Amino acid sequence: MNAFRFTSPDNTTDDQNILMRFTFLKTTCFIVFITLILAGCSGIEKKAERTGCVTHIVLCWLKEPGNAAHRQKIIETSRSLRKIQGVIDVRAGEAVASDRPIVDDSFDVGMTFIFAGTDAMNAYLEHPLHKEALQKVLQPLVRKIVVYDYKE
Repeated sequence: MNAFRFTSPDNTTDDQNILMRFTFLKTTCFIVFITLILAGCSGIEKKAERTGCVTHIVLCWLKEPGNAAHRQKIIETSRSLRKIQGVIDVRAGEAVASDRPIVDDSFDVGMTFIFAGTDAMNAYLEHPLHKEALQKVLQPLVRKIVVYDYKE
């Protein structure tokens, strides 16, 4: 037996303290490892979820170019269409002015819709909320619409 063995006030020896610290460190490392694994898996799921997605880009030119209230109405209405089943994401905003000759900044509002697939996009196009937005918001305010669709 070691004559120089230290006993702490709670009657644990150095060996016991070292063992407790090692166990704590091991447990902490395990928890961090599992957290990182789960975080990585969630990113993989997001990427897998987007495979086969359809992106629907809509550019609008207003009947009254530059009308901020009309532009905002279209942006708010487009964002409200997120609740339609099959819509993964909706982004909307105004054109960014540019001096670069390759950039067409002549439109007033741009919208991007992400769908789970072609069937989801087609269902969205026939959905009553989409048709109502076309009839009550877009048609009265917009003189020209250009649409681009592509599949990932």
